[in-house]
Amino acid sequence: MRILIAEDDAALASFVRKGLEAEHHAVDVSADGEQTRAMAAELNFDLVVLDLSLPHLDGVSILRFLRTRKPSMPILILTGRSRIEDRVQCLDLGADDYLTKPFSFSELSARIRALMRRSHLPVESVLAVDDLKLDRVERRVERAGKRIELTSKEFALLEYLMRNAGRRITRAMIIEHVWNLSFDTCTNVVDVYVNYLRRKVDDGFGRRLIHTIRGVGYELSLRSTEEK
Repeated sequence: MRILIAEDDAALASFVRKGLEAEHHAVDVSADGEQTRAMAAELNFDLVVLDLSLPHLDGVSILRFLRTRKPSMPILILTGRSRIEDRVQCLDLGADDYLTKPFSFSELSARIRALMRRSHLPVESVLAVDDLKLDRVERRVERAGKRIELTSKEFALLEYLMRNAGRRITRAMIIEHVWNLSFDTCTNVVDVYVNYLRRKVDDGFGRRLIHTIRGVGYELSLRSTEEK
């Protein structure tokens, strides 16, 4: 999953980010309210973990804004405000869950898993292209009924390609979404991992699904030809 952590406490944000990345999530962090609103509105996140006390724009205003723009996106409030009135206000405004600080990371992780199970329809939690299937919740990949074992990074890369099936995806987009890094034109890490995937996902099957698009990057689709 791709998760946005909106938290201005740098140490706490780093703690949560490291914990979620250890569970194989892609995590972005924002310490500013206006930046959080822009990122959540423009990018495709599976979940937003939102503090209420952010500089420049408070979490309640962000919650109101996001519910008008992305009504189905899960939002978990993580805050030091423990008053019943604050809980009620946020839940009434559309927050999906509310957790107060201090908190246990194991509880936060469990709440995130629960939100993912509730919020994703089967068509979203199980991605399919031709005979290739990826279960985002069970973290299981199969092609033509055959189980395919992937590393966590290979799984994240395949998930990103399948979520954008039929679209031409640049190497810069893959680096940003899968590795959470800025694109370095000198690195070939994307090409290396795409080759790993091809050996596992395409080799030995009737049709190739991962295609190289000359001058652009890659595309996962049923296209019959490949631009080399």
